[in-house]
Amino acid sequence: MAISAVAPTVPTKVRSHLRSTTHESFLPVGIVTTFLSVVVLLPLAAIVAHASPGRSFWAAVFQPAALASLEFSLVASLAVAVVNAVAGTLIAWVLVRDKFRGKPLVNAVVDLPFALPTIVAGLTLISLYGPRSPFGINVAYARSGVILALLFVTLPFVVRSVQPVLTELDREMEEAAAALGAGILQTYSRIIFPSILPALISGTALGFARSVGEFGSVVLISGNIPFKTELAAVHIFGQIESGDMGGAAAVSIVLLVLSAAVLVALETLGRRIVRYDG
Repeated sequence: MAISAVAPTVPTKVRSHLRSTTHESFLPVGIVTTFLSVVVLLPLAAIVAHASPGRSFWAAVFQPAALASLEFSLVASLAVAVVNAVAGTLIAWVLVRDKFRGKPLVNAVVDLPFALPTIVAGLTLISLYGPRSPFGINVAYARSGVILALLFVTLPFVVRSVQPVLTELDREMEEAAAALGAGILQTYSRIIFPSILPALISGTALGFARSVGEFGSVVLISGNIPFKTELAAVHIFGQIESGDMGGAAAVSIVLLVLSAAVLVALETLGRRIVRYDG
């Protein structure tokens, strides 16, 4: 009798706990949804609302200058992402595995592009590598100058993504591989690289996203020459200055869709790698 009297109370407590947990879970979800709607979804919806409908939309997108700027933005951003993937991994490796004087200073310099206003970065770059360069290097108003500016503002993403993974990496596996006769390249390709690859892809994707919409650091050094050094963000700004909000919104939407497609592809690749390793 005692058992039968107590037993019914257990499911009741469980149901009460589940109801309270479910009720509590709605609060953070609602906050997150509201925040994302205000900060992300509503501005994107405003861009779509300003876009020219029908033929005007495609006419704005297929303008030769607009197509050239979109192509240059995507190609330059992909090239910068590849360079940063290699250079950022190397820098992260040096900061984690090597000991040298001035290491804290180098570690702080990596974060400088995060703290420096992008327009100041552009002014600094054109002062160092422009017509009056103290080093005799002039890449102003050239595509190489644009690439240099994009590399400057996006390098920290890969470094700061890979660095914590390298710090937490178990070195006993590397020592075991070396004891079994594995060389440096073999150890890196089979042990280290698979471990840091998801973080590397994540950092590369963030760097690509930053560079594809960069404006401040490139607006001075690029010269904004159509069909040569004009990026999509600069072209969009020019359309806004000329009063063509519909055309600017149309190019913005296409740039957003193309960028999102690349980011989704990189994220999907990272998830498949993690799933395969697991």
